[in-house]
Amino acid sequence: MRRTLIENLFRGKLTEPVRPASDADIATLVSTLTRTARQRLGRSLAIRALDAGSCNGCELEMIALANPYYDLERFGLKFVASPRHADVLMITGPLTRAMHDALRLTDEAMPAPKFVVAVGDCACSGGLFANSPACIGAAEQVIKVDLRIPGCPPDPMTLLQALIGFANTLGRSG
Repeated sequence: MRRTLIENLFRGKLTEPVRPASDADIATLVSTLTRTARQRLGRSLAIRALDAGSCNGCELEMIALANPYYDLERFGLKFVASPRHADVLMITGPLTRAMHDALRLTDEAMPAPKFVVAVGDCACSGGLFANSPACIGAAEQVIKVDLRIPGCPPDPMTLLQALIGFANTLGRSG
């Protein structure tokens, strides 16, 4: 234990560098998403996150979206506590047998129009845990999934760009 602590003191940073985004790119994303959300829903998009049995890697990246660096709310996106207030359901992790009913009930509690996003390899395909007896697999085996964001885990910028791109397509289809 002592050796590990000493090695960690001298190793330096182990974090990954943030992918740079220009202020002009971010301003374009903000205006596009705000306009699209207002046209489609008359307000900002509300997101309900549901952990269907994940390792919490994807949740950590989703939580990072709410920090001051990414500031999800400036894009007109926000996390909500109740599925009754949500427009988007973001599912993480492979769907476990224990979460099957919770996923179905959460989906049923959401008002229309509603959209489902599978975040990470596990939610998209079952990932590393696909063959586990405790897992059913991908979220789409229980409910319809509108958007898949692969990665293990996908970084916050990828999540943000995917959500903004998805919201932009909603404006064109509706």
